[in-house]
Amino acid sequence: MYNYSAPLSDIQFAYRDVLQLGDKFRQLTGNDEASDDLIEAVLQEAAKFAEGVIAPLHRSGDEQGCKLVDGQVITPDGFKEAYQQFVDNGWGSLAQDPERGGQGLPLSVQMAFYEMVISANIAWGLYPTTTWGAITTLEAHATPELQDLYIPDMVSGNWTGTMCLTEPHCGSDLGLLRTKAEPNDDGSYNITGTKIFITTGDQDCSENIVHICLARIPGAPEGTRGISLFIVPKYGLDENGRPAERNNVNTGNIEEKMGLHGNPTCVLNFDGAKGWLVGEENRGLNYMFTFINESRIDVCLQAQGQIERSFQGALAYAKERLQMKATPRFSPDKPADPIIAHPEIRRLLLTQQALSEGSRLIAYDLAGLADTLRGSNDPAQQAQAQAALSFLTPIGKGFITEMANETTNLGIQVLGGHGFIQESGMEQMVRDVRIASIYEGTTAIQGLDLIGRKIIADDRRQMNLFVDQMRALCDESSAQFPDLSLQLGNAIDSWLSCSETVLVASANDPAEMNAVAVDYLMMSGYVITGYYLLRAALVAKTTETASDYADHFLANKEHLARFYMQKILPRIESLKLIIASGKTSIMATDYPMD
Repeated sequence: MYNYSAPLSDIQFAYRDVLQLGDKFRQLTGNDEASDDLIEAVLQEAAKFAEGVIAPLHRSGDEQGCKLVDGQVITPDGFKEAYQQFVDNGWGSLAQDPERGGQGLPLSVQMAFYEMVISANIAWGLYPTTTWGAITTLEAHATPELQDLYIPDMVSGNWTGTMCLTEPHCGSDLGLLRTKAEPNDDGSYNITGTKIFITTGDQDCSENIVHICLARIPGAPEGTRGISLFIVPKYGLDENGRPAERNNVNTGNIEEKMGLHGNPTCVLNFDGAKGWLVGEENRGLNYMFTFINESRIDVCLQAQGQIERSFQGALAYAKERLQMKATPRFSPDKPADPIIAHPEIRRLLLTQQALSEGSRLIAYDLAGLADTLRGSNDPAQQAQAQAALSFLTPIGKGFITEMANETTNLGIQVLGGHGFIQESGMEQMVRDVRIASIYEGTTAIQGLDLIGRKIIADDRRQMNLFVDQMRALCDESSAQFPDLSLQLGNAIDSWLSCSETVLVASANDPAEMNAVAVDYLMMSGYVITGYYLLRAALVAKTTETASDYADHFLANKEHLARFYMQKILPRIESLKLIIASGKTSIMATDYPMD
C-alpha cells in the first residue's frame, strides 16, 4: 500500500495564490493575526498529523472495522488515541468562535486541514466532521442557554455531534418521518423513534454525543411543514453541565457497509429519550439545512480527498512498474519501460490529477464563500455570498462525488490486477468513497435542486453572475492562452444553450427536469471545473510568488488545463445531445407493477 503525502504545494497554491482566501478573510474580518505565514504553519503541522497519525490507521481500520459490544460501539485499534491527539492539539477548534474556545481561523483553513485528514483516512476523518455542522446549526438556531451548555465542549472536541434525519421507511423523503416528540412539564420532550444511516452514531472516542434529531410534536402539520429539531444527548447533563446519566438513545445495530468499515454508521433507537427543542416548532427541516449545506461542502472534500489519494498511489506505481517498451524508450538499459511512459497510463493519471486539482478549487471556493457568510457585517455582501454558495454547492457536491467514483476506479486500472487486490489499498478507496454521491442528497437530488431552486426559482440571476465571471476570465486569459480561453468560451455557450433547452422543457413538463437532472448537473460541473483550472493556469503564469514553487510545478498547471480542455471538457457535447432527447425513451418502456 502506498503512503499518503500531503500535497502542501498544491494546497497552498490553490488557497493563497489562486483563490486568495487568506487575503479575503483578512479584508472581511480585519483579523490580521490570520496571516499567510500562520496559515502555512498550521497546514504544515496538519500535514504531519495526517501523515503520521491518521494515515497509518487507514488499512487497519478497514480490516478491523467497528464492533458493537454490550450496546457500546468500539472503534478500531488506534482510533480513540488518534482522536484524543486531535482534541489535545486543538484541531477541532480551528475555525470556531474564540468566545466558545475556538481559534477564529477561516473555515477555509479548516477545510484544507480536512482535505489532508480525509485523504489520509476517510473513515477516521468522519468522526469530527458532523460535529462542525452541528455547532453551526446550534449557533444559528438554538437558544443562548442551549448554546452555552453544548457548544464549548463540542468546539474542544470533547463532545461530538451527529445528524439524525432519515428513518427506515422514508429515505430522502423526510416528510414521511414518524419519530415523535412528546412535551414534558419541564420544557423538555421525550423523543421516540428509529433513525438509520447515522454517521458516527456511537463511538468510544468522546465523552458525550450530541444528536441533532428531527421529530414531530403532537398536532404538527403533515409532511415537511410539521418537523421540529431537537438536541438529544447520549448522556444527560448534571447541574454543572457535565455528562451524567445515560439517555434512552440506544445503538440497535452497526450497518454492514460496502466501505468505511472504520466508521460506525448506526441504527439509533430513541426510546423516550429526553431532548430539547431547537428554535421554533415545525421549522426543524429549515434549520437542519444549515447542517446539511455545510455537510455538503465536507462531502466535496471527502470525494476530492479520495481522488487525490488514489492519484498518488497510481502515480507511485506507474513510476516503478516496468511493462512493455515505450516509444520513445524511457529506460533503454532495462527490458521494459515504466508504465508512466505509455500514453494511456498518462491519460488515466492526468484525468485523476486534473479532477483532484479542479475539485480542490471548487471545494475551497465554497468554503471561502461560507467564510464571507459568517464573517461579513454587510447584509448585501452576505446575501451575495449566500446566493453564490447556494448555486455552486449542488454542482460541487454532485459533480465531485461522481468524479471520485470514476477516478478511484481509474486508480485500480493503472495498477491492473494489483489494484484489484486488497494489498495495494486502491480498491478500498473505491469502496470508501462510493457513499459520497449518495448521502447528503443523491446526485439526482442535487441536480433537481440546481435546476429547480437555484436556476428557475432564482430566475438565473446567480447563474448569470457566475457566467459573467467565467467570461471575464476568458477575456483576461486570451492573450496568454488564446486556445484555452476559446475552448472554455465555447463550452459556456453550449452550457447556456443547453440550459435554455432544460428550462423550457421543464416549464412545460416537470418530469423532463427529473429525466435530465443528473446529466445537466454533470455538464455544469465539467464547465465550471474548466473555469477553475484555466484560472489556476493563468495565476501560475503570472504569480508574484513563483519563487515559492518549482519551475515544473507552475508549468504543469498550464499542461493540466490544456489536457482537461482537450480530453475531458468535450464530454459536454455528448451530454448536450442526451439532455436534448428528454424523457421520451426513458418513460416508453413498460415495467408492470404486479
